[in-house]
Amino acid sequence: MSSRIVEAPGVAATGASSPGPVVLDGRGLDVADVVRLADGTARPAPGPDALRRVEESWEAARHIALAGRVYGRSTGVGANRDEAVPTEAAAEHGLRLLRSHAGAIGEEVPARQVRAMLAVRANQLLAGGAGLRPTVVTALCEALASGAYPVVNEFGSVGTGDIAALAQVGLALAGEHPWAGAGAPEAQQLDNNDALALISSNALTLGQAALALDELRGLIAATQVVAALSLLAVDGSHEAYAAPVHLARPHRGSREVARRMRALIGAADRPTPPLGRIQDPYGFRCLPQIHGPALDAADALRGVLEVEINAAAENPLICPEDMAAYHHGGFYQAQLTLALDHFRLAVMQVARLSTSRLSSLNEPAYTRLRPFLADQEPASSGVMILEYAAGAALGDLRAFAAPASLGHAVLSRGVEEQASFASLAARQTLRACGAYRLVVGCELVAAVRALRQRELRPEPGLPAARALELAESVLDPDPADRPLTDDVRAAAALLDRFTDVWTDAGTVVGTDVQRGSGT
Repeated sequence: MSSRIVEAPGVAATGASSPGPVVLDGRGLDVADVVRLADGTARPAPGPDALRRVEESWEAARHIALAGRVYGRSTGVGANRDEAVPTEAAAEHGLRLLRSHAGAIGEEVPARQVRAMLAVRANQLLAGGAGLRPTVVTALCEALASGAYPVVNEFGSVGTGDIAALAQVGLALAGEHPWAGAGAPEAQQLDNNDALALISSNALTLGQAALALDELRGLIAATQVVAALSLLAVDGSHEAYAAPVHLARPHRGSREVARRMRALIGAADRPTPPLGRIQDPYGFRCLPQIHGPALDAADALRGVLEVEINAAAENPLICPEDMAAYHHGGFYQAQLTLALDHFRLAVMQVARLSTSRLSSLNEPAYTRLRPFLADQEPASSGVMILEYAAGAALGDLRAFAAPASLGHAVLSRGVEEQASFASLAARQTLRACGAYRLVVGCELVAAVRALRQRELRPEPGLPAARALELAESVLDPDPADRPLTDDVRAAAALLDRFTDVWTDAGTVVGTDVQRGSGT
């Protein structure tokens, strides 16, 4: 689903330095930690206090289930919630529940996404509200450390719990479902007190959303670097990024984008008006107003994710302090679905703006070059095809941006009459990564060609100068008509390195920011 290239988990065992630990305590896991655990560049370390919470929750859950009816432990689930499970059948009930729910279908989920799910679920369990046996948590951490992961299929959730995928994890832990990779943990003895407690979570959706946010957030940053090169290639005005403009309309994301653009290209906080055209097309002039909301949407999504990946959201919630099991709907992922939908729509706007700049780069009125940045041969097409290719990729991105929250389902004999479709929102966000990357790769190819043909270079030492050097090191300088597939592929891969350039630009502080009026 995602186009990002990462090393396989477990590479540290082949001779590289051992990855550092990420402490899992059900309190402080963040999106970056999930990504590191998914990539195998960090090892999980359960916090001692958190393990103690798991132990207390496990003991409390068993006593509560013996004393009264507890959903999924002494009863069936879904529309079977009122059907009691006899005491003598309780142990087998847990395995039957896992077997019946482990019916996910479709393609196998990639290893990186499964590992993200394991990281999220282990951390949630360490929040101490699930009431399942502590050895399950340590087994999940062992799998993350070794690189082993259960085989999980794609479809089975509608945003009210990833019960099918997590049931497959449960059967794998019990020794009844396959693992991939080496180092699978020893089989666990799971019963009625463990089954629903394990699967009552949206851990796969949350892990996928964390991976998608990490990649797209970096690509949005890289896109601004590409836009800076395009701006230089067309002698664009700096006025759209002037500090007074964004102090007068102080949206946080827009102000930050404008500030970084000034740093990227070496523009003054209060630039001198241009001698040429009065104002640029929207692709340049409205960049802060379009990139800014995307940054804000990314921040909002991260906030939702970091609540959820540290949440004890299992139903029922086991509360040792009260010796009670609280039945609730905390698994319903409305916040996450809406945040993902909002983010994808914002990303779509940013990508569409990239195609606008690509059109400007093909236009002699802006570049003072031949149409489509062609060479001197008669009727050469130059980079003409890039507009078509970018438009096609943008079409996929537009489809992925469709709000998943518009979905509806009535399930389990009408007892579950609503669904958030957060799982679909997460998959669509992951799928958006590859299409988005290609759109911006097309712009980068054209921007670098225009700068080369005009023999323009940013001032040495500027972040934009570093970006151009990186791009020139991988992009073919030949302007003749030729296939541009490899150029776009190289440019798209380079965007991950442009994120560092954007970060460096953030360390440059303008005078308005120094006076305390910046973001």
